[in-house]
Amino acid sequence: MIRISDLSKTFTLHNQGSAVIEVMRGANLEVAPGECVALVGASGAGKSTLMRMIYGNYLAASGSIMVGDLDVARAAPREILALRREVLGYVSQFLRVVPRVPTVDVVAEPLRTLGVEEEVARDRARALLGRLNIPQTLWSLSPTTFSGGEQQRVNIARGFVHAYPALLLDEPTASLDAINREVVLSLIEEAKARGAAIVGIFHDVEARNRVCDRVIDVARFTPVAA
Repeated sequence: MIRISDLSKTFTLHNQGSAVIEVMRGANLEVAPGECVALVGASGAGKSTLMRMIYGNYLAASGSIMVGDLDVARAAPREILALRREVLGYVSQFLRVVPRVPTVDVVAEPLRTLGVEEEVARDRARALLGRLNIPQTLWSLSPTTFSGGEQQRVNIARGFVHAYPALLLDEPTASLDAINREVVLSLIEEAKARGAAIVGIFHDVEARNRVCDRVIDVARFTPVAA
């Protein structure tokens, strides 16, 4: 479902004489349907960079990033937007939403963009919000005022509301109490069972051992200085 081949990435430092920094070289990775792969490595090793490249936020210097039948490294912006709507979900650590939009509509929005009827989408959103222990009294409020843990759970609900064939998870259990951590791990296991291909950053070792099938140290993709 996800296939990365000979992927490289550079950054140009325009405020430092346009110096070019090579941060990744020759990355290769395959993630099958129903498989969860964890990215590990020291801070700055390239875990988040690789995730952002898969999602199409960063351009690759060379190589390919196949998600289904689409090469994200060469795709047009409209193709990447369609991929994000239908195929590739992303649960980040930070909630970014339009202010004053009710939480239930924030969570339901991915389904509404796919043409799902409003109440059907909201029902699915309510079910996930309830499962993730977001108090019902908050569902009609904007999540921009919520605590960090509550915002993270809203992000998770939004990321799992649609049955994406592929998922990117950035620290999905960080800052969660034991009860909600268990809910999130169950959601990941259910996504795997239905065939989702998952790439994630998991600093929670117990969580990683439970839901991940393989661990990839991204240091193997880091160029060695001459």
